Parts: sequence; C-alpha cells; structure tokens
Amino acid sequence: MKRIFLILCAFICCLMAQATDSPRQNINFDFGWKFHLGHININSIDTVTEWRNIDVPHDFQIEEPWVVPGKNEKADHSDAASNVKSRLSARGFKEMGEGWYRKSFTPSISLKGKRILIDFDGIMYIGDVYVNGKLVGGTDYGYVGFECDISNELKYGEPNDIVVRASTSGADNSRWYTGGGLFRDVHIIVTDPDLFFVRHPLYITTVDNRLIKVQAEVANYTKQDIVTLKERILDAQGNMVAESRKDYPFSHRMRTNELQLDSFNITNPHLWDCNDPYLYTAEVTLYDQNGNIKDITTQSFGIRTIEIGPDFGLKLNGKKVLLKGIANHHTLGALGAAAYPRAIEKRLRLLKSFGFNHIRTSHNPYSESFLNLCDKLGFLVVDELYDKWLTQYAGGRTPWLNIWSYDLPEWIKRDRNHPSVVMWSLGNELQTYGNLPFNDWGVTPYKMMYPVLKRYDNTRKVTVAMHPRGRNWETDSLPCNLAMITDVQAYNYRYMYFPGDHKRFPWMTFYQSEANTTMMGPNFFSMNLNKVIGLAYWGQIDYLGESMGWPAKGWDQGSFDISLQPKPIAYLLKSMFMPDTPTIHIGIVDQAANQTEWNGIKFNNEEMTDHWNRTPGRKYNINVYSNCEKVALIINGKMVAEQQNTKDPAHRDKFMFKNIEYKPGYIKAVGYNNHKEVASFKSETTSKATKLKLIADQEIWKADGLDLMHIRIHAVDSKGRRVPMANNKLTFNIEGDARIVAVDNGNIRSNEMFVGNERCLYQGSALVILRAGRTSSKITLTVKADGFKTQRIKLKTL
Repeated sequence: MKRIFLILCAFICCLMAQATDSPRQNINFDFGWKFHLGHININSIDTVTEWRNIDVPHDFQIEEPWVVPGKNEKADHSDAASNVKSRLSARGFKEMGEGWYRKSFTPSISLKGKRILIDFDGIMYIGDVYVNGKLVGGTDYGYVGFECDISNELKYGEPNDIVVRASTSGADNSRWYTGGGLFRDVHIIVTDPDLFFVRHPLYITTVDNRLIKVQAEVANYTKQDIVTLKERILDAQGNMVAESRKDYPFSHRMRTNELQLDSFNITNPHLWDCNDPYLYTAEVTLYDQNGNIKDITTQSFGIRTIEIGPDFGLKLNGKKVLLKGIANHHTLGALGAAAYPRAIEKRLRLLKSFGFNHIRTSHNPYSESFLNLCDKLGFLVVDELYDKWLTQYAGGRTPWLNIWSYDLPEWIKRDRNHPSVVMWSLGNELQTYGNLPFNDWGVTPYKMMYPVLKRYDNTRKVTVAMHPRGRNWETDSLPCNLAMITDVQAYNYRYMYFPGDHKRFPWMTFYQSEANTTMMGPNFFSMNLNKVIGLAYWGQIDYLGESMGWPAKGWDQGSFDISLQPKPIAYLLKSMFMPDTPTIHIGIVDQAANQTEWNGIKFNNEEMTDHWNRTPGRKYNINVYSNCEKVALIINGKMVAEQQNTKDPAHRDKFMFKNIEYKPGYIKAVGYNNHKEVASFKSETTSKATKLKLIADQEIWKADGLDLMHIRIHAVDSKGRRVPMANNKLTFNIEGDARIVAVDNGNIRSNEMFVGNERCLYQGSALVILRAGRTSSKITLTVKADGFKTQRIKLKTL
C-alpha cells in the first residue's frame, strides 16, 4: 500500500511539473475539502477534531434540521412589524450559522515565482479566506465572485492550510432561503507574475451582426512599452474564421490597460437566437517582447443584436421577441443552493419544453454556469444585482455604500459577454424603502451606479423592478420618481398601469418583472403583446423560504413542485407560451382556493391534481387548460360537456367544468381545431400499486465528480400506471463511485429531510439525486419499500 501511495504521489508531481509549462493554469479546487459546522476561533483551529469530508459545491444549511416555530412565533412572516413574527419562515425554517472549510494544498516548487490566485465563484452569504492562519481576503456579498492573490503566503513544496469561513449572517439579512457555504466552484489559477490578463479580461461586442470588437485588459509589471496580442475567432466546430496579431502600446501610467484589438468583419455570420443559440469563441494570446507566450484567455460569445423600444418592446436580430419567463431565486430544490450545472440544465430544459424563453435572476447574480447554459440553450436573461440597496439585504456585515463599487464591476465584467443577457437590473422593489441611502427613494443610488455600469457595458438597457405599491410619493396616478429615470419601466404585477403610463409618457418601455399565478392569463393576454417586452411569472418552481405558513417549508404557489414535477396549472402556461402547439391538460380541484396576501398582492390559487382515483358519487370542479378552439370532456366514453375557447383575457385557454360526478374508469379531455381532434389528455382510475418503477433522467453520466443523475421512482399498478395514493417509505442504497446528495418527493409540507437515504412516496412518486465520483464506474441504485419487491437500476459513469 505504501509503494502504491508513493507511485501515486510521483505521478501527481509529474503532472504538476508538466502543467507549469502552460502559460496559465486553471485548477479545479472543488474536491477534498473538510467541513465543520459551528463557530471556530481561527487561532485554535488545530484543536478542532470534528471534521467531515465534502466536495464543493456544498450547502451546509440544507443539511440542518427544520426549526419548528416556537409557541410565541407566527407560523409565517406575513406581519413583519409583529413581535411574534416567525424568525425563520423566510429562510426555510433553517437556523442561521457558520461553516468552516479546510483543505491542504501543496504547490510544486516549480511554481515559486508565479502569480497564484484562489478564485471563488461565491461564498454564501459572507466569507473569509485564510492561508496558513493569515486572513487573505473574503466577500461581504456572496453572490458575486472574488479572488485572492496567495503567491506570497504559500510554502512551496510543503502542505499549506487553506481555510474558509462561511456565514449565513442574521435571519433578517435575506427575505428568502440563501443556503450557506462554498455553494459554487473554487479554482486555483496560476499565471506569469509580471505580464498577464486580469480578472474577466475580455469585452466582446458585435455591431450590425457582422462586426466583432474585442477589448482585452492586460496587467504589465515589466518595463516593456509594447505588448503583443494575437486574437483568433473560432466557430462552434473550432474552425478559425478570423485572426490577427499585432503590437499595442502600453501606458505605464496605470498597471493595467484596456486595449482595443483589431475588429473583424464576419461574412455570413451564424447568428445567436433562442431557437439556434450558436456560439463563437474568442481566443487571445499575450506575448512578451521576445515572442514568448505569457498568457492565454478564451471567451465564448454570440453574434446577435438587441433592440428595446416603446413601439415594439424587444427585438432580437431585428425580429420581435416576447419575453415569456420566470422569476425565481437561485436555489435548486432539494440540493439547496449548491450550484450544480446539471441541476440547472435540467430546470432550463424543463422550462423550455413548456415554452419559456426568459429568466429573471431574482434578486441577485446566479452562477456563471447558469449563464453558460442559457447561452447554450437559448434563454434570454434579465440579470439582477441586488434585492435592496441596503446593508441588511446585501450581506449585513459591511455598509452597502462600501461594497457596491466592487460588486457592480465584478458582476458586469463577468456577465457582459453572454449573449443570453439582454438587460441589466440593479435592484428589486426598493422604492418604498424610506431608509435607502440619500433619502430620495432610490433615485440618487441609481444615478450613482448607472454611469459605473455603463463604463463597463454600454450595449444593454438598465432597469429596476418596481414595488407594486410604490407609485409616486405625492400622487398614486403617476409612476414613482425612480421609474422615471430607468431605461426600461419594470413593474412587478401592475401590468394594468401600462396603458395609462404609456399615454402620459410615450417614451416608456414596459416589462412586467413579476406576474402572479392567480392572475395567470389576464396578466399576459391583457398586455399589448406587440409593444411590451414581456413578463416573468413569480416563483413558478416551488422553492425553500418565503413560506406562507408552517408546515410549508417554502413557496408553494408555483406551476412546478420543488422536485420539478409539473402541476396542472403548468399547462396553462404552456398553452399561452406555445400557441402553435396544441396543448390540453386536466386539473381536478382538490381544495378550493384560500385567499392569501403576499407583498400587497392577493393570491387565490386552487389545489389541483390530475389523477382519477376519487370518491365515488362525489362531484368535482374540473379545470381544463388548452389553447384549442374547443374542448370536450369525456367520462368512460360518454361526452359530459364541451366548451368553446374565448379571446377574453380572463378566460382564454381556461375551461371550467363544474360539479362533474366521479365515476371510476377514465376521464378524458379532447381539444379540437377546425373540428378536428388535435390534442387529448386521459387519466385512468388505477388499481393497487404493485411495483416500483425507476426512471433515470439521462443516458450519459460523466465521471467528473460533479455530474448528477436524477432517478424518479413511481409506484405503479399492474398496467404500469402511477398510483397517486401510494405513500410508502423508500430506502436507497448506492454501490459504485457515486453517492446520494439529495432525496425529494415534491411535498414541500413534509418534515422529511432532503439529505439521507430515505424518503416517502408522495402522490406515488419520489426522487433521488446521485452525484458521480471521479472514476468511471458501474453504479447500482437499490430501492426498498415495504409491500414492494426490491428494485435496482444499473448505471454507468464515463
């Protein structure tokens, strides 16, 4: 065993020695961390013995037990002024705290004299970084990334102690579940010490869908006054379509220069759009005066134009595009805040299949892997920086006025090359806060940030999402002062103000930055869709935090449950967003709507399911969602009712059939266009569950330590139909180089944990999420439950 260990060490050292020949190294630092929950004094960290092994991304809060509201607390946070409000309903009923991460790093002696950075995509919610006991950096707003130069703190050829403290801050420092810890990727970056590209160095713009302009920011600590840069433009297949190599004068008045490189006219460019998200790559190489390569950087981009104006809303490549979107927080259901690219991709593909083309990043920057996937899949993003311009909602440790000047450039420079980003948003629902800096309802902070934003990107419009109750301070008939100065007028929920405000101020361009489920339909069809930018429906995927009351652990008003199963109302969205795709689905009302007020907006949503296992003789109200011209409702072969669709925004694509008597067998909804059947949905009465059915969500599972496999478990009857009443407890066991990272069943009211190896079926379904190891392996997941035969699914990582 010792001999194998020595051989392995020699092999790793050999790889490190070879890697140093490269001008830039970007080393994944996600694996092999140790974690401790709770407070530690950094000076006595070696006395702490309770550490466990983890890999990044990691959310330590998702592992914490639920905290039931105390006897003196409300079950929700609807009354913020009350002395009996719930502390933790906003934060997902998880206790706040801090977690410590520790990892040993032995840099090769050959790296001495190099510039070595540790790069964090984010630390939730605030964080500090130590190297060998010395504080070297940190973050006061964990949604944006940062780097620390640790070149002079490292001992080369020896183990170094890298320690990170992450704190979720106070319970009142966010209005939703944030997660906590190293929730995004960590990297070690090695460059030349004297001549290199700075952080986020490239700025790529396209003009008239043909001219490509590239700006590169270079740091020069040498005495040379000339730097040589070679730029190459590559197509999606890696073929070179343009190239230039040129000397550029460097001004030593500043250590970094932003150099405008040669522009390229691309003949017949392949444009980026939602249906064909084609990506090019810019590669820029930096040389010293002797012709030696000192650094290389690459950046993907798309060739496309964005226009925004009051007469058409938004145009992509000269064609009108309506934003049909979602506004959700950054978390990923049972995975918490841990930013797994595969989990993000799964969500995006689900949304795409229902007609979504837009994401608003409420209310903070998402991970860069999210934007990479939006570029790849053709989503349009309104990229948002803050919730409120207040210390309380921006980390809570350092005054907001002291951090925005770092956060804003870091955010813009990271995201500005992504073709998916079509608009910037600096904040959300803040113009009603009288305690904002400068006491003018946000006008001065906006005017302060706007020119800084434009300094780093002048190609996109800028907005702020307005609070629904935040009209003009003097008269409610006028927009607030902040809305009068933003490039785009973004109103949360108040689409009904668009016509009147446009009549008074014809230069305004409107975007419904949040829309609610209760008014789904009218809040879409009542807008002038030819002139507005579009809308983003709030919370359409259920999420942790912002609970309307225990035992719900979070928001449950979405169109998809927290495990990503569509609810019946999701098919109303699909009917609206995909009008040329005949769609039909049934929603049987299980519970009449209870009216709830949230943020000044009334929610009045019915609870529905689509199964046909009901109480014999009982009558039900049945909703059918369809974009077909006519819908017929059939029970056991007999048509019991039919209705015509309407253009009335209040009822369009919604069909209500009242007092329909349940009879075992089946219920079917059929949609007709031009008297021809074009869509149908059928739900059958099932028999007793007899078997567990295991369904993997993808065929290729990478052995990269990060890739996920989602396994859906259904309880089915003898005909393979999912049995909605099955609620058996499942036990999972995994063999091979993979592990269980989350379990779920879509029931946000459950007191079961999202971590562990057990979960009950809910409505006949459950979900287990596996994380691949880093060795190609055969994987076997075994699922056991009382009353069922043990089932196994065999998988493989590559």
